[in-house]
Amino acid sequence: MPDKDAGTPRVFLVRHGETEWSQNGRYTGKTDLPLTSKGVQQVLSTSKIVIGPQKLIDPASLAHVYISPRTRAQRTFDLLLGDAGKKELVDAGKVSTTEELAEWDYGAYEGLLTHQIRERRKEKGLDGKRAWDIWTDGCEDGESADEVSARLDTLIAKIHALQTPNMHGEAPSDVLLVAHGHLLRAFAKRWLTYPLSFPLSMMIEPGGVGILSYQHRNVEEPALLLGVGFPLEE
Repeated sequence: MPDKDAGTPRVFLVRHGETEWSQNGRYTGKTDLPLTSKGVQQVLSTSKIVIGPQKLIDPASLAHVYISPRTRAQRTFDLLLGDAGKKELVDAGKVSTTEELAEWDYGAYEGLLTHQIRERRKEKGLDGKRAWDIWTDGCEDGESADEVSARLDTLIAKIHALQTPNMHGEAPSDVLLVAHGHLLRAFAKRWLTYPLSFPLSMMIEPGGVGILSYQHRNVEEPALLLGVGFPLEE
């Protein structure tokens, strides 16, 4: 990044570590599953490499941390920052748990695999010429794409309010989000002002990190600078 961009605020997207259901591809929304032992190690590995002074995510540069209320996300935050780092941010009033970052409410599709959802919808005559796509069709008895977009737009407005006055490094304004696979991909699309149906190729594996920032020439046009689609390892 050029020196003139070095102070540009960023949004770090951290996906929680592996759970039993993420391991086998089951849709996990409100079900409150713990991290697996592998999931714990994924987050610890990422933390060791990216968290700390002079590292990618410097706690001193964080203006705020937003976390999903689900246990798997809360545990990921604890592991990522460690006891001391967490306490410092909490004591400074920089940590918020918010339903705005809860995973997509999958409704009737909770715990199912994609092919099971499509088979169920086919039996009900819900899909015509194309297969079910969550980004367009949403979930029965759960959330639509428009409902997910609305709650994410509310959070994005809060982040813009934090970052816009500090586009040239006037004050530390990085933001950290700890949440879920579908939800973080949806956040990236809305940050870029795309509808959720837009085919954005961005995947963040369990324990992985993504990075978003504004374009330096026009603060009204947010841009995706980097997506790291895997948990960081030594």
